[in-house]
Amino acid sequence: MTTTVQPGTGTPAEEPQIIRQSRPGSGSGSANWPVRIGLIILCITWMIPALGMLVNSFRPRDEQFASGWWTAFFNPFGSSWTLQNYTTVLTSDAAGIPMAQAFLNSLIVAVPATVIPILIAAFAAYAFTFMQWRGRDVVFVIIVGLLVVPNAVAFVPLVKLYSALGLNGTFIAVWLAHIGFGMPLAIYILRTYMSGLPTAVIESAKIDGASHFTTFWRLIMPMSMPALASFAIFQFLWVWNDLLVALIFLGRGDNTVATVALQGLQGQTGAGRELIPAAGYITIIVPIIVFLSLQRYFIRGMTSGAVKG
Repeated sequence: MTTTVQPGTGTPAEEPQIIRQSRPGSGSGSANWPVRIGLIILCITWMIPALGMLVNSFRPRDEQFASGWWTAFFNPFGSSWTLQNYTTVLTSDAAGIPMAQAFLNSLIVAVPATVIPILIAAFAAYAFTFMQWRGRDVVFVIIVGLLVVPNAVAFVPLVKLYSALGLNGTFIAVWLAHIGFGMPLAIYILRTYMSGLPTAVIESAKIDGASHFTTFWRLIMPMSMPALASFAIFQFLWVWNDLLVALIFLGRGDNTVATVALQGLQGQTGAGRELIPAAGYITIIVPIIVFLSLQRYFIRGMTSGAVKG
């Protein structure tokens, strides 16, 4: 048997290692063609109602009631496309308040009802994760247990309490309701994420003499941005799309939000039914912007703490 010796080394030559790279889309975790086709069909099916609503939002009332939205594709130049539906929705008070004012009211409700729970829940999650105090785990279990309690069971007591305090019909009432309903999930998500943060950073801050507030604000908050953004997406979408809480605690009037105004456009006789597609697209603009701007944090925040090691 002959052995090839590398010159100058005296050691047998080793066979070169061949590194094989998989083709794009063919490695572990990639979807095969049946799965891809199924996902494409599912996405198209999911988008059909949104497409139909978009087409109808540019069609006048007579054409909406005379034929289906898909007929506009067979004769696109023969259809009477118009922006009158959007103009009417934004300026008229068919629902008791112009949609432009209701849109602003939704922002007034959604922004504080999203920011305030995040700040309070972040403080609570820090206390549950990095501070030692008696009954910590018991209190955390009780808070997490509130997730299974339906929100509807609190409506009657809250209406009576707000009525006694004179808060019914005000933004404060709906802020407090959304803050209370969203707090358990916020604490659970943030505490789960913070429990996976490196403890060496916290210990180093203690050695340097940093207080709990300094540690929380300078270290924990920036490191918890994925979880904060994940809950912000959930909470904002829930508050923005909410109808029941806004209808109970705000009702109809000057403080009417977009969802209540949208529900009131149709009326009892369906007189404003042609305006609903345009009003629907006006109300989904802000949620789409919020999700697209924060979606890069979404997966990171929701999967954090799920896998250890």
